[in-house]
Parts: sequence; structure tokens; C-alpha cells
Amino acid sequence: MDHVRLTALRTLFLGSALALTHFSVSATAQAVNGRAGSADRISALLDSVRQVRTPVTAAISPDGNYVAWTVEGPSGSELHLTGIAPPGAIQDAAWDRILSPDTIGDVTNLKPGACPSDHPAWSPDGKQLAFLSGCELDGTKFSKTKQKNIFLWTLATNQMAQLSHVKGQLNSLQWSPDGKSLGFLFVENGTRQAGALDAMKPPAGVIGEEGVEVQRICWVSSAVDSDNPAQRGAFLTPSGTHVYEFSWSPDSTNITYVAANPPGENNWWIARLYILKVLGSGDFVAHVSPAPGTHLSFENGPKVIFDPAKTAGPLHGLQIALPRFSPDGKQIAFIGGLMSDQGSTGGDIYLLPASGGEPKDLTPNRPASPAWLAWRSDHTLLVTEHAAGKSHITAIDSVTGKDDPAISITLPDTIGAGTEVLSLSLATHSSNIAVVRSSFEHAPEIWTGPIADLKQLTHLNDSMHPSWGKAESIEYANDGFHIQGWLLYPAGYDPAKHYPLIVSVHGGPSGSVGPRWPSVGYGAAPFSALGYFVFMPNPRGSFGEGEKFTQANVKDFGYGDLRDILAGVDLLEKRFSIDKNREGITGWSYGGFMTMFAVTQTHRFKAAVAGAGISNWQSYYGENSIDQWMIPFFGASVYDDPAIYAKSSAISFIKNAKTPTLVVVGDRDGECPAPQSFEFWHALRAERVKTQLVVYPDEGHHFVDREHQRDVLRRALEWFETNMPATAK
Repeated sequence: MDHVRLTALRTLFLGSALALTHFSVSATAQAVNGRAGSADRISALLDSVRQVRTPVTAAISPDGNYVAWTVEGPSGSELHLTGIAPPGAIQDAAWDRILSPDTIGDVTNLKPGACPSDHPAWSPDGKQLAFLSGCELDGTKFSKTKQKNIFLWTLATNQMAQLSHVKGQLNSLQWSPDGKSLGFLFVENGTRQAGALDAMKPPAGVIGEEGVEVQRICWVSSAVDSDNPAQRGAFLTPSGTHVYEFSWSPDSTNITYVAANPPGENNWWIARLYILKVLGSGDFVAHVSPAPGTHLSFENGPKVIFDPAKTAGPLHGLQIALPRFSPDGKQIAFIGGLMSDQGSTGGDIYLLPASGGEPKDLTPNRPASPAWLAWRSDHTLLVTEHAAGKSHITAIDSVTGKDDPAISITLPDTIGAGTEVLSLSLATHSSNIAVVRSSFEHAPEIWTGPIADLKQLTHLNDSMHPSWGKAESIEYANDGFHIQGWLLYPAGYDPAKHYPLIVSVHGGPSGSVGPRWPSVGYGAAPFSALGYFVFMPNPRGSFGEGEKFTQANVKDFGYGDLRDILAGVDLLEKRFSIDKNREGITGWSYGGFMTMFAVTQTHRFKAAVAGAGISNWQSYYGENSIDQWMIPFFGASVYDDPAIYAKSSAISFIKNAKTPTLVVVGDRDGECPAPQSFEFWHALRAERVKTQLVVYPDEGHHFVDREHQRDVLRRALEWFETNMPATAK
């Protein structure tokens, strides 16, 4: 459901946000504090960060010899093919090449690389590569379009063909194991990606009833035949069900998926696990009529095999993600736990009979948070997990729940293959994997090889070096919990000097901050580059210390987690040369809430920047488009227990606030709507606390406009420079 926005808010701040965006960095800084040197450093830093080329997706071929990967290029996402072993079938091809419809065969009317392409997926036999591309073949010519469709490249012949002809939003390409078809998630005629991170559509018409976009599983045949009506796309799931993720059974006769009733951005937190018998993918054609968007008809419809709302076990009222059939098709493994955002996965691993029943917790009391899994054999699950701020890869026996010590590696990196958080791309007929690695010290690159012997494959950013200080893992105890966080030293650190400190709180709360190279988006590393210590804690409620730790802030937002953060600050003050009179706090989303709440609970912070925060949980409940997430964390709706919401609302304690606070938000944010920032800014101004509110037009919870990404970080840097400068006066 689109969140309700205040017309007056949009009218008042839309123009000013646009105008302020176009101020030059240097002029703005001089107007604020007269320090042109700081403005120049900020500008140079942001320019440097923007130069990084970030690989987004890595897909290794089944034989482990090739990696298809994507990176942003001049015309959009570029799809590359890079060989790991001798190229075999394409002896005459470049070792690293761009794959794009307009660069294959006889069609050359567009410049090479003009068709943005992404989401690569290898066929089970490794002979073909499917991907999405934003070009349309009309006769003998390609034209660039905003609509992406599925293309198919054949390795042996070096031929390209357009496989689908649909209109809407596509993602999550998955081959059926028999190689006869591809399933994908599809929003017919969709104008935005499904989920709450993208900008909400402007509210119009009957809210919650009209214009609701539903994501469904769709299917196309992999047989290249332009006259085949199957290639126009056929739905496998009904229009009244929003699907979040799915996977095939090993024999291609069933699909398991996580789904809920529309609207999709709101109901993931109450989603159920389904199974759908689809016969064999080769039988699909008989069910398809010539009309595009046809729904396939099956004798047996979708069956709910697990509903967290109805279980009496530990998953009651919690969330489920990443269902995966076992190799024999008899079990489904998935991750379940308390999760505050779809796509940010963490919890325990559960096993469920494919016929349904009560799931078994395979990893109870595990001191880490599994985030991704894949079956490697009948009794072995390959697992990646958040582990005290690091990424851990291991193998777990599906019978005993024990780890295999031969497969265990902890990386001080953020990892992922571009499909899910902490995902790996696995070669089915080789020990090789492919993964993108990034840390505070090393810009993102693709690495390949056996898990215990990964080698760097790409060299996109060899010339990039950090302009911020070194990173150190900080571990300590508080209230009986083990807490971990990351500390960035100031650039050019001199222990004889005293430095200011900025606390940067991650979103979630079910999430984890790990080491990663910064992007132009909002982050912590630029503060370090300008001379600040930066502390990034993982307090209770975070992933990385086990499910009990993640659930430790239920009905306690802003209290135990804030104590964990402040205990970390106390420790840092004792160990490092930190100026106690120059400490600040910032964060986005849940971190924005923690920033707003913290300045009403303590005066130790001399400046704050609250990004997309929540100031009043009571009013927020009726404004956001994702209120279902709140029930597991607060225990009841705001209408049943308003006091528990008031307890954690910064507005309830606003008269305690004295800290100068910058407030920033997107005007179409459905997760943390702009009225929450307006309410906090209005209250601070009424209480004569120094504050400023900047609302960014046409932005959702995740900013996509590059100038807005740049501007919001620049403003935050300048706010701290003004109110607690890196160099003491």
C-alpha cells in the first residue's frame, strides 16, 4: 500500500530540496562554516568513491570454467564473460568479453555494449546462458528500451536469441533442473521493483485496492521458437498471491515458494511456504493458450505446507526465507527467524518434509546467523552466515546439525554473488565457486576457486586505495551479551592527538554491519577520511550472535540496544585518544530512529544526522506501507498496546533533546515515511534545538538518484564539520 503523504509537506520542501541540491559543494561549505578546504576534501573524496567499479552479480558455469558477471558501464549494466580455465568451445573469443545482444551475430546497428544486460543464469548443462537485457529485436535491428526481456546465448555457436516478450518487471531467473524452461518473478506491467525500498507510487484512486502490483512466478520455454506462445510468458501462480522467492524441485515437477496476499511490500512478514506441482517443464506448452500473460491451469493448485502464524514452535509469528529442495526432493531447507526486512536474511536453518508438517530447527543456539544455504549433497548444506561482523562459510550435516571442519572459512569481508545476501555462485560439476568480495581495505572484485583457495579474478579497482583509516574489530560484553562492532581510525591517525568520534548505527534492526568498501550512498568511511573515529556497532537485535541475540530487543527498542552502543563508546574513550566533547551519532532507517531516540536520552552527542528515521512509533504505524513488520517486534498492534509504542518514541521525550540534528528523507519513502522526519524536525524547532530538514524528491527508502546520493552524504559531512569539527578549535 502506498503510504499517505502530506500535501503540505511536499509543497513546502520539494522546491527547497531541489534548489539546495544544485548548490556547489565549495560554495555551500563556505556559507556554512567558511572552510573551503573541508569542502574541497569532501568533493575529492566523493569523486574518488564514485570511480569504483562494483561488480554486482557473479554466476559461475556448471563446469567451473567461466564466470558471467555484471558491472555498471557507460550505457548501463554490462554483462561480461571471463574464462577461468582454457576457453574450449570459444577458442577465438577474447578471454574477457562483453556479452550483449547487439554484439552477437549480424546485428550491429547499435554501439557495442549499448544494451544494458544483467541477471545471468547458466543452463544446467552449461551450454547456454540466459540473462535480461534492455533491447528489443525487431526484424534485423535492435532498439534500446526500458523494458528488459530474457535473452539466450549459446556457448558453442556464439548465437543470441530473444527468449521472452513480456511487459513488466522481471527478476530472479532460474532454470528448471531439466533445462527445458526458465522460471522468474514477474510483475505484469510493473513500473517499479516489488518491495518497499523503491519509491512508492504517488497515492491516487482507491488506496490499497487500485494499482496494486502483484509479483508472480512466470515461466518461458527455453526452446528458441518465435512462434511459440509459451515465450510470451505464462503465470504459474494466481493473481491473488504475491511471491517473494522460489526454487525448483530436482526433478522439475514442483516449485516451492514464499508468498502472501497483496500488497507485497507489506505482507512478507506474514508470508507462508507453498508447494506447487507443475508436472514436468516439458509439459508446460500443452497448458498455454496463445494469449500473453496466460495463467497455467493445473489439476492440483498451490498447497500451503508451512504457516508461521499457525505453528506452536519457535517460528510462531516469525519470518521464513530461501526455501531449497533437498537433492532427493523429500525435504525443504529454509532459514527462519526474526527478520525486519525482506532480503536481509538471518536466523536458524530449518528442515521441513516436502509434504508439509512441523519444521525441525537444525541449528538451535548457534552463535551466528545463517543467511544463505544450498544443498551440496543428500546430507550436506553449504551455509554462509553473519558471524560477529564477519562472513563465515561452512558445511552443515543435515542429520546431525554439525559443522564439517574441512569446509570452514571466515572472511573479514562482505561477500555475495548478487542473488541473495551472502550468496555464493556454485559450480555443480566442480569445486569452484564465484563470489564478490569487498572490505574496508579492498574495493569489490570477483574471486573464484575452491572455497579454501579463492583467487582474485577481476581487477577493476586495482588502482583504488582507501583514503580512510584502518579498520579494527571491537568486542566487549554488556548486560551479559557479547557485542561486536567495527572501528575506523581517522585517516593519518596520530595517537598523540585527540580526535572526534561519530557513531554510525546500521539499519534493520535485524541486520549487521560488516566491512565493505563504501559507495556514494550514505555510509561511514567518508567520516574517517575527514579525520573522525567512526564506530559501527552491532548491538542486540543485530545478526551475527545467534537468534536469541537478534530477538533480544523485542519490545525494547532504544533501551538495551542503546546501552550496548553507549557501553562501546565508553570502552573506546578508555582505549583511544577520543575527544569526549566532540562525539556525534548518525544512521539510516533503524539507525535513523536510534539517532532520533538517542538525542532524547543522552546529551553526550554534540551533533546528529538522522536519515529516514522514525520519531513516533504511534503515528508511524498508520503512515507506513509495511506495518506488518511491527507486530513481531512490539508484540501487538498500536491499537491494542499503544503504550509499548510510546515507550520507544523519541517524541515522547522530545523536551530532553538539545543536540543539533540534521534530518534527511525521501519524499516517497514507504518504509520510513517523510512525515516522521517532519514531525521530529518540527518538534526540535519548537523546542529551539538547532535543526534542519531536507526532503529529496521522488526518492524512496533507498536513494537512486546519483546527485541525491552525493548531496545527502555531503550535507552530513558538513553538518558534523560545523557542529563538531574534525580539527579542534
